[in-house]
Amino acid sequence: MERKAPAGILGFPVSPFTRENTLDENALAKNIEFLIDEGLDAIFVACGAGEFNSLNRQEYEESVQLAVSVVKGRVPVYTGVGGVISEALEQSKISERLGADGYLILPPYLVDSEQDGLYEYYRVLAQSTSLNTIVYQRGNAVLQLQTLKRLLDIPQVVGLKDGLGNMEMNIEFTQTIGCRLGWLNGMPMAEVTMPSYRPLGYNSYSSAISNYIPHISRMFYNSLINGDKETVHALFQDVVLPINKIRRQKKGYAVSLIKAGMEIVGLPVSNTVRPPVIPVELEHYKQLEKILESTFNKYPLDSKVY
Repeated sequence: MERKAPAGILGFPVSPFTRENTLDENALAKNIEFLIDEGLDAIFVACGAGEFNSLNRQEYEESVQLAVSVVKGRVPVYTGVGGVISEALEQSKISERLGADGYLILPPYLVDSEQDGLYEYYRVLAQSTSLNTIVYQRGNAVLQLQTLKRLLDIPQVVGLKDGLGNMEMNIEFTQTIGCRLGWLNGMPMAEVTMPSYRPLGYNSYSSAISNYIPHISRMFYNSLINGDKETVHALFQDVVLPINKIRRQKKGYAVSLIKAGMEIVGLPVSNTVRPPVIPVELEHYKQLEKILESTFNKYPLDSKVY
């Protein structure tokens, strides 16, 4: 197994729910296939955007199995594991058994732990299988440099995803550890911060908008890599910052706004979420519609249609 974290634009599919609040497997399969067709570099299923916290064991297993079967080895498939450690260990075993390439270790359930406790949490989960693992820096899971360096002794640990946004800490991490880890930008609406992350060594990010306007994600990232500041600025003004402004209106919009965008462009998902996440309100839904209409007019698809 190649001990390397995926790079590029990372796809985090949502978990589509029916009106009866059950997992819509057909819609999930189509959504994953859409991301693959649009050239995303990895699929992370049953993670934060997939409302990991609300999936029962059967739904989790169905999601992983479906993702692996749809992707068919074309790109790496990662899963989300975390929360209650006994359940996280079951999830890691499911991921290995069903053929995933690795998993993203989400923060532990509620507890604000000492560094030794966080180390043990990540160590136990990373060593529970042979799969690649990426540790997630977010919420109550905030690693110090020495703790992260201890985790480097575990070959399964291949990357760190940052959802914290502490740039001083990111500089310390990347400039001390270097290429031993893959560095993933996991901030909400990661396009907003990617220009600051990339010079530090972060060469991948989770793109929420890639679920419904992946051609914009690709245009943005390619422009950033190629130093096309004019296009980056234009995409910020026309698309990224306006959508981010809506996202910041309500807690939970980091998930539900994705579903709203997908529904607007005609993908098979409804604006249905599970508590405590709330659906996008009508006013904000209409605002997103206008932004997307303007986006497709100014930045049309080359040949593909939704």
